[in-house]
Amino acid sequence: MKTAHSVLLTTAFAAFQLLMPMSSSNAQTPSSLAQAFAPTGTLRASINLGNPILANKDANGQPVGVSIDLATELAKRLGVPLSLIVFDAAGKSVEGVTNEKADFGFFAIDPVRGQGISFTGPYVLIEGSYLVANNSPLTSNDQVDKKGIRIAVGKGSAYDLFLTREIKNADIQRAPTSPTTVDFFISEKLEVAAGVKQQLEMDAKRLPNLRLLPGRFMVIEQAMGLPKSRSPEAQAYLKKFVEEMKSSGFVAASLARHKIEGAAVAPATP
Repeated sequence: MKTAHSVLLTTAFAAFQLLMPMSSSNAQTPSSLAQAFAPTGTLRASINLGNPILANKDANGQPVGVSIDLATELAKRLGVPLSLIVFDAAGKSVEGVTNEKADFGFFAIDPVRGQGISFTGPYVLIEGSYLVANNSPLTSNDQVDKKGIRIAVGKGSAYDLFLTREIKNADIQRAPTSPTTVDFFISEKLEVAAGVKQQLEMDAKRLPNLRLLPGRFMVIEQAMGLPKSRSPEAQAYLKKFVEEMKSSGFVAASLARHKIEGAAVAPATP
């Protein structure tokens, strides 16, 4: 009986092995995967505080938000310590990962950034909107791209990159960071400020005589990303990680916990 039982177990195990796909990702050990993500031994996350949907500071000045939650969970699964490298602007955060001063980060998907960064599918969708003075004659998004209109944007932001491609007639003027866009718009007496809808709404409450134009001029797909030089196994793992974080409800729960409104969990990426 013992011999027969042993044969059955051996046969079952062999069949199981045949059913398993033979790929380099399956062959990768946890230690080698951790090494691919964190060659210094510490997983360095590039955190952009310029987008309040993704990250902000708590009462103690510590970074909090959905990007920090995702970074913490990724480090936990890889079994490595986490270090948050904080930037005040999206462009700086992108440079940190592209130049491998950080191991991964959280960015809006854009073809320019894609030259140096390998993106996952999006995990959150947010809106880009326009803000104007109350007495502005502008009432809709399609009136913005006209001669004589000057648009304030955060340098290197997703909407800077998008509008640089799409705007044909208006003039784009760049604030140092996304959070300073509206103050720059006011100080320079510009016609329009462009940015993440939630940030503009907060600025409209903070400052008098401002309003948002109805609707949106773009949908911003927020994703995670690695330097292009990292291994295909690491890139595949991160893509699967993001899809699991969406499907499991992790992203939705994080947005709710941080009381983020107006952001939608992105659908599954094929």
